[in-house]
Amino acid sequence: MDYGQLVKLINDINSFIASNILMWGLLGAGTYLSFLLGFPQITKIGYAFKMVFGGLFRKTENSNEGSMSSFQALATAVAAQVGTGNVAGVATAITAGGPGAVFWMWVSAFLGMGTIFTEAVLAQKYRKRIHGELVGGPAYYISRGLKKTGKFAKFLASFFSVTIILALGFMGNAVQSNSIAAGIKGISGLENINPGIIGIIVAILAALIFIGGMNKIAKFAELVVPIMAAVYILASILVLLIFHKEVIPTFTWIVKSAFSPNAVVGGIAGASVKVAVQKGIARGLFSNEAGMGSTPHAHAVAHVKHPAEQGLSAMVGVFIDTILVCSATALSILVTKAYILKDANGDFLVGAQLTQGAFKSSFGEFGAILLAVCLAFFAFTTIIGWYYFGESNIKFLFGKKMLLPYRIVVILCIIAGSLQEVKIVWSLADIFNSLMVLPNLIAIVWMSFEVKALFKDYKEKFAKGNVTYDYSEEDK
Repeated sequence: MDYGQLVKLINDINSFIASNILMWGLLGAGTYLSFLLGFPQITKIGYAFKMVFGGLFRKTENSNEGSMSSFQALATAVAAQVGTGNVAGVATAITAGGPGAVFWMWVSAFLGMGTIFTEAVLAQKYRKRIHGELVGGPAYYISRGLKKTGKFAKFLASFFSVTIILALGFMGNAVQSNSIAAGIKGISGLENINPGIIGIIVAILAALIFIGGMNKIAKFAELVVPIMAAVYILASILVLLIFHKEVIPTFTWIVKSAFSPNAVVGGIAGASVKVAVQKGIARGLFSNEAGMGSTPHAHAVAHVKHPAEQGLSAMVGVFIDTILVCSATALSILVTKAYILKDANGDFLVGAQLTQGAFKSSFGEFGAILLAVCLAFFAFTTIIGWYYFGESNIKFLFGKKMLLPYRIVVILCIIAGSLQEVKIVWSLADIFNSLMVLPNLIAIVWMSFEVKALFKDYKEKFAKGNVTYDYSEEDK
């Protein structure tokens, strides 16, 4: 078997897992958990926004030693959620699944809110305090919440930890570094810059944040993520204002294409309803990471009064990632008709180039630069978030003694990723990313009634104006 055949085999395996098991597993879990919990994404979403953004302007929302504030935890989660997939991935979903894919992306986000609420609540309940610092995530709620199953829980937790370290900490960060280098080289006048220099600069900046630990990561996310998301969303709103006559027809096209076959238009392939559903749901689920087990590492360490509070905060992260950022990309592409643009070779634009075409149609060459800068920030914040998620699992498997070797390997991956796109690394990252979801899905469905009980407890205490929770288990 040669190299090309090996890459194809890995891609085929991952495609089978992602399309036939994970997508429907995540969708099924989101539907089940939303019904079980009484759809908190409807009944509590208003309060969730008030809680998250009201706390932004209050001096009282601080973290305790070894923890993050609720907003810092959310910002760290969103740092990882909002990545290059929000730009390139959404564009690909549209070209393959048609405008209807956007509607099903929204559906997946709606159901994903129920899933991520469950993950965050479990992460809060089963977190641990080690040497004065909080740590948590799927490995912790699997090993502690399912400990009655004995070796099964230990195996699931360890399997999750290994796969997320490989998928996000190592391979995933190499992918993000490559995206930064490619984006910067795409700016006019910087085409000939050595990508290795970009990789080294990114690695140094990332290392300065890594060595500061949880506190530095939290402060970085709290400062950068809101600005990053706001700039991209505001730029997209300007695109919609420039092409305001196309907005209503575009929404009509999205809804119509969600329930009827879509014809070939420019670079958008003709797609059946089934394909639109598959592409849209997959893009939403894999973008907001609900059910994947990544963001609970951040939500676990939030300093809140009750686990359900951070569950509500986590839902806002899905809304920001998919309903706002992914939609900003999709609508920009559709209203500008960027899908009819072609490159120098006469081929229709694809991926990030398609989004770039939308921005250039609105702002000229400045639009291309703006998108490249946004992509670089999206990728860099993802590196920080994914590093932190991997670090939590290094602590689970080995304790703090392996943190320095882990940091060194991540930094080397960042530099190596900037130099060359190694297809097998990309393919392996995808397959490990898929594999890490399986133990997490098993756990959150298994312990779903615990979450239901905690949510009921929260609502009863909230009604009485006395929201409290006993976190003493975290010290055991």
